[in-house]
Amino acid sequence: MSDSSTLPPARLRPEAELARDALSAPVLARAARLARWAGPGTRVDAGGGLVEEQLPAAAEQLGLSGDDAAAYASEAWRIAVDTGLVEITDEEAGTVTAGEDLALLTGSPQDVLGVWLTALEAVLADASVPDLDDLVDAMAEGGEVDLSSLDWDPDAESEFLDGVLGNLYLLTVGEDGPGDASVPLPALAASVIVPSDMGEPSNEVLEQVSDAMMRLDDQFRLLEPVGLVEYQPVDEALMADADEEPAAPVDEADVARYGMVRLTPLGLYGLRARLLDAGFDAPAVGDLADKGADALLDGTAPFPPAAAHAETELWLAGRGPLDAARELLAAARGSDTGAPLRRLRCQQALSLVGAEAEPALREVLDDAELGGLARVWLTEHGARDVPAPPQEMVFWLTIDTVAAQLAAEGNSEELRALVEGLAQQHSGFFDTAWRVEHPATPDVLEAMGRLHPDKKIAKEARKAAFKARSQQGG
Repeated sequence: MSDSSTLPPARLRPEAELARDALSAPVLARAARLARWAGPGTRVDAGGGLVEEQLPAAAEQLGLSGDDAAAYASEAWRIAVDTGLVEITDEEAGTVTAGEDLALLTGSPQDVLGVWLTALEAVLADASVPDLDDLVDAMAEGGEVDLSSLDWDPDAESEFLDGVLGNLYLLTVGEDGPGDASVPLPALAASVIVPSDMGEPSNEVLEQVSDAMMRLDDQFRLLEPVGLVEYQPVDEALMADADEEPAAPVDEADVARYGMVRLTPLGLYGLRARLLDAGFDAPAVGDLADKGADALLDGTAPFPPAAAHAETELWLAGRGPLDAARELLAAARGSDTGAPLRRLRCQQALSLVGAEAEPALREVLDDAELGGLARVWLTEHGARDVPAPPQEMVFWLTIDTVAAQLAAEGNSEELRALVEGLAQQHSGFFDTAWRVEHPATPDVLEAMGRLHPDKKIAKEARKAAFKARSQQGG
């Protein structure tokens, strides 16, 4: 994932709803409870952890019991310290007091989410550390951890987890992904292990995927209590069988046994925040609602259709139909390389505007760049006395439309069908098309030559592209 590319927009829940989810996440809820429980008699060790004799009381406060109760209480206390819900007042005496950030949990949704994001970072750091048994085994005589014996690279482990979470984010926000559905753990592990250009994975690669699955199983078990994911762990019966292959499942019941993970709405918010901090362009639907039409058309240019539609609906909701149409049409003008896609987004936006916008469309009927799409809109909305377009406007709009589709979809099947239809419907199409005074004419004709299945017609298109480029001085 490149930090220079625009990611598909995320559809976030309202911040008030996300803040409620954050407060109810076990990791933050336990940390807050211990922060409010701590008093003058609470003591911590040199590392800021609760002294051992106070762990049973802390576990009881959290309603925990069993062999792991003390460990969970210790973890909750550490999160309270890491998030500023508790502050150490005297390191030597080991005394503590409620932290200033504890009040944020009763503040605004943004305050709550800020504390939760800090807790998330602490848990993510824990998830990248080997388990306790491995650490104990790697302890040197002096009490220090021998990292070389662990075969553990902290940076590489953190990068691996970030890559997995990045792919899970893309699957969640992408229109071709599962959306709110869970992702099979083998598929997620394979997404960061198996090269995209590899056909049938080798046994060595499959073994790497299997190892990655086991690492992710441990990590997602840690990440679920902070509210990042919903996770169905790997069936322990499979984990006991070392010879079981992760590629074996064929139906949904089998797939689920290998682990299923889903990013929660809170997790989507959290990962987007981390991506923004890392320099990625990670938009959210609604970001452009209070911006101008130029920002809307440029901003939604790389969006998938459904996301562009949702963003445009929010933008239109805050404006009157006539003013919105005029603003959109003004922003759609231009001869730069992005202009055709802007006009396509403008046309799509105008399809959501009612008949009240008709005057704005009539005002641009004689505009060389907008007159064609204005006639299309007026005709589709049943307007009367719509003048027939001159031939040069029809061909200009055709070139503009294909250029926009190329920018939006590349060499898609839909574009291939459009190209075939144009060549079939207009005899002598290329004899006229190369003369169209549109900056994209040569590129569009070259694409038509590349996409058309008929070799004779494809050759005509390439010849027309050459003439168009010569005419434009290229």
